[in-house]
Amino acid sequence: MIENENKTRTCMDTEYDSSILQLEQALAHIISSIAPLQSSEQIGIHRALGRVLAQDITSPINVPPYVNSAMDGYAVSHSDLTAGGETQLKIVTTIMAGAPYDGEIASGQCARIMTGAKIPKGTDTVIMQEVVQVGGDTIIINTTHNSGDNVRHAGEDISRGETILSQGRKITPADIGLLASLGIAEIKVHRRIRVAFFSTGDELKPLGTLLKDGQIYDSNRYTLYSMLSCVGADVLDMGTVPDDRHATQQAFNTASANADVLISTGGVSVGEADFVKETLQQLGDVKFWKLAMKPGKPLTFGRIENCWFFGLPGNPVSAMVTFYQLVLPGLQKLSGQQQFEQTTLRVPCISTLRKRPGRMEFQRGILEKDGQGVLVVKSTGNQGSHVLSSMSKANCFIILPLECGNVEPGTEVEVQPFYGLI
Repeated sequence: MIENENKTRTCMDTEYDSSILQLEQALAHIISSIAPLQSSEQIGIHRALGRVLAQDITSPINVPPYVNSAMDGYAVSHSDLTAGGETQLKIVTTIMAGAPYDGEIASGQCARIMTGAKIPKGTDTVIMQEVVQVGGDTIIINTTHNSGDNVRHAGEDISRGETILSQGRKITPADIGLLASLGIAEIKVHRRIRVAFFSTGDELKPLGTLLKDGQIYDSNRYTLYSMLSCVGADVLDMGTVPDDRHATQQAFNTASANADVLISTGGVSVGEADFVKETLQQLGDVKFWKLAMKPGKPLTFGRIENCWFFGLPGNPVSAMVTFYQLVLPGLQKLSGQQQFEQTTLRVPCISTLRKRPGRMEFQRGILEKDGQGVLVVKSTGNQGSHVLSSMSKANCFIILPLECGNVEPGTEVEVQPFYGLI
């Protein structure tokens, strides 16, 4: 069921209700209530992208494992170099990466060496090839060098036994490369969270249906599926639940028996009499909140048996905003992540933004560089909670605090880029 958040304000508007909950309070309650899942599994690192570590990872080896050359050049003993003068050395071998030299370089000698090759005995410094004069099997060095120049020492990057990745980290491509470089083929990760979701309302129809008067397509399910897929959840799409008592109860029972989290959209407005609220009050420990945020004022949070529940507004933008600001951190906590704060930055706004004090607002914006290469943000235009096209155009939220009023061009504002959300 789609709630109308665009009604005309009156002196009785609930955004001035003293019982309204601040976003920070709601988020703190959600985070403190949810504990990470304890189930884990051992998987190969090729399948680990986006998964959450269930253990600390320590390095089984030093990186680099041996003293090696940082560049192509000549391995020498620094004691052979003439300070401020010319040094002549004889080349006795060439050392390639992966093919160590077993002998020892004597005084007055040097070795041609490639990047990554093991430094031979008798040497401690590498002279880059660009500053060396070569004549047959002899080199001449006229420049001054410090002992240890261009040499990588064993364990310089990572020491054996050092913790390289901590429990609760969401694995990135760079992490996988790091694990592979250490010879680690498998890791223990938290199991994926299972999330069921459905929409409510007789007016909602699936794609492929010929709409009748008063009907709309159910976009929220497709949006939720996409956002949950980005989170890495195992997703159960339960479709659209009609406005029927038995169907509503059956949907909640099925979801709570098969999922760690259930998300519904629609039917959560405070004061609204429908089967969703009735069922939730019968089945679970659920709180109905009015939040001091726009869009997304109505929100429901609680637990049904062993399943966490989030009831989101029906307006599509409201559903997305509440998902990103409240549901996502809860899912991240449940999945075992230790850090789930979203990245924000402050930039000048080049648009006029309309806002009344009383609620925190998440207006849709476009973050871009101006003609001088400076990051600025502008509005996408119509900020109605039903205008899904504003989310499609946007690449960030413009976060306007509760006490903020209208924003004039040139004012610095806080923005939350979408790329940092998931």
